[in-house]
Amino acid sequence: MQASSRYDNQAVYVLHTYPFKETSLVVELFTHGFGRVATTAKGARRPRSAMRGMLQSFQPLVATWSGKLELKTLHSLEWGGGLLLLKGEALMCGFYLNELLLRLLPREDAHEALFEYYSATIKILANNQDLASTLRRFELKLLQELGYAIPLHHDVHEAPILEDLNYIYQAEHGASRLNGVLNHTKNGVQLLGKTMIDMVNDDYNTPQTQQQSKQLMRYLLAHYLGDKPLHTRQLLIDLQGL
Repeated sequence: MQASSRYDNQAVYVLHTYPFKETSLVVELFTHGFGRVATTAKGARRPRSAMRGMLQSFQPLVATWSGKLELKTLHSLEWGGGLLLLKGEALMCGFYLNELLLRLLPREDAHEALFEYYSATIKILANNQDLASTLRRFELKLLQELGYAIPLHHDVHEAPILEDLNYIYQAEHGASRLNGVLNHTKNGVQLLGKTMIDMVNDDYNTPQTQQQSKQLMRYLLAHYLGDKPLHTRQLLIDLQGL
């Protein structure tokens, strides 16, 4: 981060909070200019704390914090825009996005484009619009913004993806054409070329693309997350297979 130890009036979202000492909270923030930042909100667990009511996920906030160590001190929070209300499945989708960011986004690594995309995605969720496709778009954007190569235009031999061909997609490699029967010794996801083309074109209208893109993103996220599963992922599967 910058040499200065104080950061005033920064656009943020609250990703997660948990108890710290007797009366305080650790607040994980997703910030526009500094990425994921861990702060302490001193006294925030007290009933009369002015900050306590501000620590709400999915709300655009403006924060001031200071500190040079990994755990900063959160001094103030203010509302940064209109109140957004996520309900039911949309609320669970929001928690899923937050858990993805907590697990995959390194601390204090700025991703301004991803912050803007997260903000736009939260607004879409608040309107309860096409939740499954909204998740697929965010999952793909997150991995791409974090620098993971997710080639969808070409196969592993640099040949263009063809709509009517079957492929197997392998993490950190990409798509390979399937000749005849699927080789089950390969680790990966079987896809139709059209699914990858649709994802490139941001078109999730067909049931096949919806299903196969979900399988692909679930496989890729599991690869990059490692052995520890996402809590919210299972909840979404239990609800509607999102």
